[in-house]
Amino acid sequence: QVTLVESGGGSVQAGGSLTLSCAGDGYNRDCMGWFRQAPGKEREGVARIYNRGQSISYADSVKGRFTISQDTAKNTVYLQMNSLKPEDSAMYYCAAPAGPICVGLSTTWVHDWGQGTQVTVSS
Repeated sequence: QVTLVESGGGSVQAGGSLTLSCAGDGYNRDCMGWFRQAPGKEREGVARIYNRGQSISYADSVKGRFTISQDTAKNTVYLQMNSLKPEDSAMYYCAAPAGPICVGLSTTWVHDWGQGTQVTVSS
């Protein structure tokens, strides 16, 4: 059974930083991703890491500001978020596939979701 638990969300002012963590168990460590969903909007991919950083993808809207990383020894994936903007406000979810494959930032490969952690950025 896969368990994914996010933490690290909170409220910050624009320009601030937050680091999200996703502690997992039972998932395939080859691939993990972060997604977010704002009220009234569809869930969108933010970042994805494959094979301990061999391949990393970011949404255009966060490139240069967010960094995804993974500590396999701790079964934890991180999302470092800098220069936060009000439009980054959303519920953030970590996600894992059923197998070792996760292509791009689509939700189609996601099998398991965490419960989410809220990020609110004020202007």
